[in-house]
Amino acid sequence: MYALVWTPRFTGAAEKFIKRHSELRKKFADILRDLENDPFQPHLKYRHLGGKLKGIQAISITDSYRITLTVAVSEKEIILLDVGSHDEMYR
Repeated sequence: MYALVWTPRFTGAAEKFIKRHSELRKKFADILRDLENDPFQPHLKYRHLGGKLKGIQAISITDSYRITLTVAVSEKEIILLDVGSHDEMYR
């Protein structure tokens, strides 16, 4: 099991995300639970990003929304960085 580390930026982004997309509240919570258990589960679509986001990873909430994060495997920590739409994450 991994420890989820909520950065201040992620905390604020998550609050705004849930306010704007209340229909995704349960899915968001389920994704975080699954991420905590194993970030490499296929349905999370875990991937490494490139370009200016090199060194950061992302998982999918839906086809349109992502969570960016970093995973410290040796420490079993997942540092949550941001949440938002595909376009918001990759601009």
